[in-house]
Order: sequence, then C-alpha cells, then structure tokens
Amino acid sequence: MVVTAAPAGAAPAGAAARYTPGAPGAGDPYFPDMGNGGYDVAHYDVALKYDAASKGIAAVTEITARATQNLSRFDLDFLGPLKISALTVDGRRAAYARTGAQELVITPPKGLRKGARFTVKVAYAGVPQKIDDPALGLSGWIATPDGGVMLNQPIGAATVYPVNDTPVDKATYTFTLTVPQGLTALAGGDPAGTRTRGGLTTTRWVARQPMASELTMIAIGKYDVVKGRTPGGVPNITATDRALSISAATAKTFHDQTAAVTDWESSLYGRYPFSSTGGLVVKAGVGYALETQGRPVYDLSRRPGTAPSGGLLAHELGHQWFGDAVTPKRWADIWLNEGFATYSEWLYAEKFSGTPVQKSFDATYDQPADADVWQGVVSDPGRDHIFDELVYDRAAMAIHVLRGKIGDKAFFALLKGWPAAYRYGNASTADFVRYAQRISHKDLSVWAKQWLYSPGKPAV
Repeated sequence: MVVTAAPAGAAPAGAAARYTPGAPGAGDPYFPDMGNGGYDVAHYDVALKYDAASKGIAAVTEITARATQNLSRFDLDFLGPLKISALTVDGRRAAYARTGAQELVITPPKGLRKGARFTVKVAYAGVPQKIDDPALGLSGWIATPDGGVMLNQPIGAATVYPVNDTPVDKATYTFTLTVPQGLTALAGGDPAGTRTRGGLTTTRWVARQPMASELTMIAIGKYDVVKGRTPGGVPNITATDRALSISAATAKTFHDQTAAVTDWESSLYGRYPFSSTGGLVVKAGVGYALETQGRPVYDLSRRPGTAPSGGLLAHELGHQWFGDAVTPKRWADIWLNEGFATYSEWLYAEKFSGTPVQKSFDATYDQPADADVWQGVVSDPGRDHIFDELVYDRAAMAIHVLRGKIGDKAFFALLKGWPAAYRYGNASTADFVRYAQRISHKDLSVWAKQWLYSPGKPAV
C-alpha cells in the first residue's frame, strides 16, 4: 500500500548530488527492516488521547532529531492501520508515503544538512493493532477490557507511534496521555502533573534518561496505584490491575518488595540508573513479564489476586542495569540482558532463600547434552530463539563460570563496573569480553569460545 500526501516542494540546487536518502533499516541481521539510518533521535513527545467507546486513539507525536548525513528523505517505522492526517518537518508540510509493512517515508520540503537538528510532527488516529509473531509472541498495543498496554520487545512501539524502532537509537520521552475520567494512564518515566477537565483526565510522564523504543510502556485502564520511595530514596510507583482482584495488602507487598529488590540490586550493581522504579501488574494475556524501563510490567492473567515472586522481581529489576541502562548493539547480543537477569534470580535465591548460586548452576548444568539449553550459540541464537533457554539459562551458567575464572573480587567489581561503563548506551558481546579481560587481567578467550561462541555442552 502506498499513501501519498502533500507535494515535496523544491530541493536545494544540486541536492541530487549532495543529498541522499537515509537507510530504510538499521542493519540488524535479525530485524533488517526495523530502525532507519541517516539521523539520530534526541526526544519523542507523544500526546495520545484514548477513546473508550472505539478503543482507538488520536495522537500527535513530535520527534526531535539530528541528521547524520545530508538527507534528501528519511524513514520512520509505523505499523498497522493508524491513519495519518497531517505531517510536517520543521513546521512545514512534508511529503510522505507508507510503503511495505512498516516504512513511513518522509521527504522534507528541502534537504536536511548533516548535523542539522529538525523536528517531525505526525498527527494520526485509529485503533492500534498488536503484533502476533509465532516465534516471538505478542507485542505492541495489547487491548484489554478497559484499555490497553503497550509492550514493545522486540518490536511493537511502531504500532502506537512513529519511531526509529531500533535499540541503538535511544532517546528521552514525554508522554501526555488523556483518558476518560475513571481510568488511569501510566507510562515509563516520572509523573509530571495530572489534570481533570470535561470528563477527561490528562497525565504527563517524562523519561529523562535515554530509553530504547522496545523498553517504552503505556498502560491505560483501571489501576490501583501506590507511590512512595525505597529505603534508599528512589521514587517508587507501582500499580495493580483491578481486573485481577488484587487486595490492598497484596498490592502493598508488591510495592514494598519492589523497593527492597531495587535497593538490594543497587548494592550489587551500583547506583540505580533511572530516576524512579516500580512496576505494573496487568491482565494482558501475553504470558510474560517485561523489563520496560524504570517500571517493569508483569502479566499475571493466569494468577489473579497474586503479586510477582521475589525471583521474578529480581529478574526484571535486574534488567534495569543489564538490558535497559546498557542495551545490546544487536539483538544477537541479548544474552547480555537475559543471562544477567537470570543470574540476578540465582543471587536472589541465595540471599533470601538460602539456595547457593552453585546449586542453581548445578541443577541447570545437569541437563543432558541434547537438551534445548545446549543447542545453538549464546552470542548468536537466531532471530526466532532470542527468548529461549539458550540466552537465559546457558548464559547465566556462562556468567557463573566466568565468576569462577576471575574470582569474586573481580567478578563483583565487574557487576558494578560494566553497567557504569556503558550506561545509557549500547554494547556487544565483544565489548563485554574485552571489559571482563581488562577488569580481571586474565585471558578469557577460551571461556568465551566455549561458552559464548560455540554450540554444545562445555565441560566443567
């Protein structure tokens, strides 16, 4: 389908020779069409109004970016049936076309010089649709009986707002969410004011630390919200979906345990990397929890009335350092997220349940050589296996073997140093191996080959 809008206007003299289109993909082998090239986004301002009758949205997204080449045109990712009513670049109408499954191709009235800052404003409306991938599950906008929740890993943000949907282009965010009075609107970041007028409630959320699009979150529905601070002083906002019939006592337990785990992991991994913590318990039917930045989402549709376990909190909050503050350069490097989050569970079990980490390792390692956990390569599991045991359990075992090789002093220095060294940026498997060698003063090439770069069950 191709939809065109206003004419492009004249380009500068000689533009054909000096200005070229930005790439229609960010170059990740697993998701070659996701993301785009030619610019770097600094900030997204998403103003969204939810209509309970139609379950649709009307929104305006304004993007502030910087050109990284002389651009004749550029792409954004935008998925699904949402219809654009207006689009401008630097306040002037721009030509646009929607091509393929997700490309929004924008031609500004004149070329954008390398280094220039520019703004794109897109007005659109409709009923967003989720992504249902047989291997990767549900993502994007997930409708719920009284609203919806946006869960974007590995892709999905583009079902709700036009975006450079790649983890390597992090940006800050503002969400201004308008909902019928009686509903609650939540998002990542910090609350920045609420007003009710004419039967509508508008809530503003500001994410001041850079965030990958796959970690953004919006939730609209009937929620009970608890606010406070962790004992260490971090603002803490938790919410529970009323559809799950969670008691006030259970909601308070969830809130307090979120605070306790945040502070405990800060003692292991260094300063909490964001300006608030928390979490949402939702009835979304997706069957997973997700480390949305600053405020993880826990789908407990099958466990109404309950709260997340301490181990699950340790996993998703551990991601705030491993996956959120430091995000992989490629989706193939996702073990850097999931391995450390799983190891966080093992550390939690040792600290609070008396189960030694070595016992967790042994129970996992004892699986036979033909078990799924040993199939494939940790550092390159394949697109359809980025959420398999390989990048969770085997990666956690690799981390524990590394601990044994470099010793506890260097290992716990690594747990704090790694998230600090790459905070708010991206890193690869090769970056991690180099960092581990530098901090331990050891040659880790054999460990890396056996545990990260080769299939099969390594000998211990």
